[in-house]
Amino acid sequence: MPALSIVAASSTLVLAGCGLLSFSQSPAPVVGEHGAAVRTSFAARHAAPERAQDVVLYALGLVETGYRFGGKNPEAGLDCSGMVSHVYDRAAGVRLGGSAADIAQRGRAVVAAELRPGDLVFFNTRNRAYSHVGIYIGDGRFVHAPNSNGKVRTESLQAGWFAARFEEARTYFD
Repeated sequence: MPALSIVAASSTLVLAGCGLLSFSQSPAPVVGEHGAAVRTSFAARHAAPERAQDVVLYALGLVETGYRFGGKNPEAGLDCSGMVSHVYDRAAGVRLGGSAADIAQRGRAVVAAELRPGDLVFFNTRNRAYSHVGIYIGDGRFVHAPNSNGKVRTESLQAGWFAARFEEARTYFD
């Protein structure tokens, strides 16, 4: 079985296990505007549409893929917008091309409290609006292709470097 299939299958099992958690537990906080923590609503935590779940699973299957500036496919390496475009195209049949800023011009804005798995999260990482993008996977985390020093990985929206640079979330489903 190819490594990507093993990772995707493992991710499916992990995500399926997460679905067994009780909603009576306190939801994980998600950062809002200017890095302030907000609580996710019950509605925001309900099951994502099937295409959005496919996006999350596909994105998780790319974890550890190498970074390459301008990269648009896993074999050659991915940058942030290339990863998002590749995942949305392959997993959901949605064409999103261009830079993170170009992608941010499409979709519908979502307040942080209503983030759902599969939504896109945008950051100001270079003193430039919408200079980085990732895919929200739930529980305050996202998948992204960070930079030339790293590989595709997951990060927290609630703490650390990216929490302070969160700008906006957008959905491409609904």
